[in-house]
Amino acid sequence: METESTRQQKVARQLQKDLSEIFQQQGMAAYDGAMISVTGVRISSDLSFAKVFISVFPSSKAENAMKIISKNIKSIRLEIGKRVKNQLRIVPEIAFNIDDSLDYVEKIENLLKQ
Repeated sequence: METESTRQQKVARQLQKDLSEIFQQQGMAAYDGAMISVTGVRISSDLSFAKVFISVFPSSKAENAMKIISKNIKSIRLEIGKRVKNQLRIVPEIAFNIDDSLDYVEKIENLLKQ
C-alpha cells in the first residue's frame, strides 16, 4: 500500500473534522437514536474519493444508521462541499464504512475475562 501524501492527510483530517461536526449538528435523533463518530478517513491520491469509517453507538443500531446515512449521502456531500469550497476544486465522492474495531476490542476483552 502506498503512503499518503501530506496533502491527502490534511484533506482527510479536514473531512473527518467536518463530517464529525455535521453528524453532531444533526444529532442522535436523525439517526434513530444512534451516536455517529467518524473514526477515520482515507482519501484517494487524486482527492476524488473518500472512504469514511464511522463508529455507531450502540452498535445494535449500526445497520439502521447506515441506511439513513446512505439515504442522506447527497445532502451530506453538499454540506461538505459548502465547507471545503475554498480548499478543494472537487468535492470527493464519499463511501461510508462501519468501523467495528471497538466491537472487536470488546469481544477480545470478554474472551480474556473468561
